[in-house]
Amino acid sequence: MGREYIYLDNAAATRLDERVLEAMRPYLFDTYAVATSQFGYSPGIDARDALDDARARIAAVLGATPEEFIFTSGSTESSNLALKGVALALGEKKGRHIVAGAIEDFAVLHSARALERQGFGVTRVRVDEDGRVDLAHLRESITPETILVSIQAANQEIGTLQDLQAIGEICQEKDTLLHTDATHSFTRVPLDVRAAPVALVTVSAHTVHGPKGVGGLYVREGTPIRKWMDGGFQEFDLRPGAENIPGAVGFARAVELVTPEETARLRGMRDRLTERLLEISHTRVNGHAVHRLPHNANISFRFVEGESLLLHLDLRGFAVSTGSACFSRSLEASHVILGIGGNHERAHGSVRFTFGRFNEEGDVDSVAEAVTEIVRELRRISPLGKE
Repeated sequence: MGREYIYLDNAAATRLDERVLEAMRPYLFDTYAVATSQFGYSPGIDARDALDDARARIAAVLGATPEEFIFTSGSTESSNLALKGVALALGEKKGRHIVAGAIEDFAVLHSARALERQGFGVTRVRVDEDGRVDLAHLRESITPETILVSIQAANQEIGTLQDLQAIGEICQEKDTLLHTDATHSFTRVPLDVRAAPVALVTVSAHTVHGPKGVGGLYVREGTPIRKWMDGGFQEFDLRPGAENIPGAVGFARAVELVTPEETARLRGMRDRLTERLLEISHTRVNGHAVHRLPHNANISFRFVEGESLLLHLDLRGFAVSTGSACFSRSLEASHVILGIGGNHERAHGSVRFTFGRFNEEGDVDSVAEAVTEIVRELRRISPLGKE
């Protein structure tokens, strides 16, 4: 993909940084032994050393100890391990009730649904019109049988950040564990697990210009959790299977390459794009105006179908994402937009623009001009309404 195509869907996946690839290369072609071979020969010892080093570097960014960080295949597996692992550990001891946010990503929502089929009760906590958790509803949702609360750090579509401190204090008061999916905020929004009242945190490399297929789960020392998948004894006997050492090394390098200055640059581009797009009539921002991801702009355009806008942008060389049902395998409109009180028209007309390291300042004006022209033309021929 050359510069003629402008990629603005960095919440879905980011381009691998060449410096990350260089860090991974030796473990793809030279030190390719598995880490569990450490007791047999030197290449296995080298592989184990690389894995331990990567673990320590990522854990340090979280404020965790290396022993509290589990490598996984990505955010989906991490969240599955968090919910199902705690359910296996505590379901028969404390209770069979889970609390989750209403607009979580599918890894959490579908894991909770799977536990429901196994007889667990699940309460889905309401959010306000900006996507922030209703703290009063959260408090009343937690019962003595609640074993885990899962509330995301940041929403994958509208970018809203949650007040993890307030949420965590409620969980501590109610003596229940808190898991947060930080896939979209990790490295962009500070999170220190030594200060935040969280027991489990999902993270992934694919959103920080690292490789796909590797992620992690922070598990606070002493948190009751059991292995979810059957197999070997890797990852402190919580995640069986041959370790993805090149992925782990790449993940660590990617995490360290993110800087506050870069994040500030992305925030500036997001703000300029939002300002430009709101000049178009009948538009609105989805998500919190202040407490939101620094690289996320989610806008709804009335009288326009999101998939039409997306396809026209693609023809002009831009990649974005939409909450329209036509781009969902379930053929359902965005559960996030509906969850914050939006109607189907607002969901179908929503478009997400997310910036990354390889976007340039000129991308803002280019996509803003294209969107303005396309929206004007689509509204001219739309049966949905006229200005």
